[in-house]
Amino acid sequence: MKTIDWNQAPSPSYVVDERLLKRNLEILKSVQDRTGCDILLALKGFSMFSTFPMVRQYLKGITSSSLFEARLGYEEFGKEVHAYAPAYAENEIDEYLKYVDHIVFNSFDQLNKYKEKVQSLDKHVSIGLRVNPGYSEVETELYDPCALNSRLGIPFESFRPDELDGVEGIHFHAMCEQNSDVLERIIPHFEEKYGPYLHQMKWVNFGGGHHITRPDYDVDKLVNIINYIKEKYDVHVILEPGEAIALNTGYLVTTVLDVVKNGMEIAILDTSATCHMPDVLEMPYRPQIIGASTPNDKAYTYRLGGMTCLAGDVIGDYSFDQPLKAGDKVVFTDMAHYTMVKNHMFNGVNLPSICLFNEEEGVKVVRQFGYEDYRDRLS
Repeated sequence: MKTIDWNQAPSPSYVVDERLLKRNLEILKSVQDRTGCDILLALKGFSMFSTFPMVRQYLKGITSSSLFEARLGYEEFGKEVHAYAPAYAENEIDEYLKYVDHIVFNSFDQLNKYKEKVQSLDKHVSIGLRVNPGYSEVETELYDPCALNSRLGIPFESFRPDELDGVEGIHFHAMCEQNSDVLERIIPHFEEKYGPYLHQMKWVNFGGGHHITRPDYDVDKLVNIINYIKEKYDVHVILEPGEAIALNTGYLVTTVLDVVKNGMEIAILDTSATCHMPDVLEMPYRPQIIGASTPNDKAYTYRLGGMTCLAGDVIGDYSFDQPLKAGDKVVFTDMAHYTMVKNHMFNGVNLPSICLFNEEEGVKVVRQFGYEDYRDRLS
């Protein structure tokens, strides 16, 4: 496999390797082929639409969490558009319904408010309800859809079986970056509460958080779970991961701007944890760096910091075989998902360029940003 010449990429920039993306998509397609399920791209995790011509060759469509995501999926992906939101605004619902093929409501009140409007459309839009199985194994509360007092999904004590008329599917989401053994433990909790109502449904959506393309993921177990639910309840199964599509497919190419000392060596990069890789602070998450290791494992240890004035804009401590100096490249791995979709221009720091790599063309710059992008977001 041809290696990427990082000097071809602007700094900073996200670079997505099309070869690695294709590998992930082939794994996901194999799950679809073995089960008949649909796997959707969740745009909240990865919405790099320059890759959609490749992705739509493998997946059934996209799922959206906002009006803009729904429109992007409709205009750029061109296949099925599913939608879920904690609530839909009245001034947006009509436009939403232009784009979507499935719409999932978060409460019976929202269902009853909009059901007649959905059913009066010239096209068929399948209606679903999101439920909360009341069980999860997500350790970080910020990312736990079933945390105490969660606003996401209808808890069983609020479920109204007599108001299911017109509802064709049930959706649940109880995972985050987890293996299929976690899903296996969630399913009994879901079935105990909502299984009796699946018999009258056309589909069930297992939500996201399935790390299907991770090297240690048990794909066979997932296939067995999907087939079990499909056969027991005679329903179509849908999954909507965001990370699994782009997991381990992208990089963030950065450059050392300066090295300062305050109790230890600190390298300042032309990137930012808070602006360009916010999960480093939110999760928290420690990204890997090509050629680097944990502190003190290699000869030279540095704290890597961003270029904003936020005191906590620190990526972490890493060790290197050689001393870092201004101009050196530092390349972070697994930077395709939850980066481009979450980044921002705090402090007026510019966004990284967006690039694709393939062996025929090398690094291609898809998009670069500038002052106008910063100014036009403000007033």
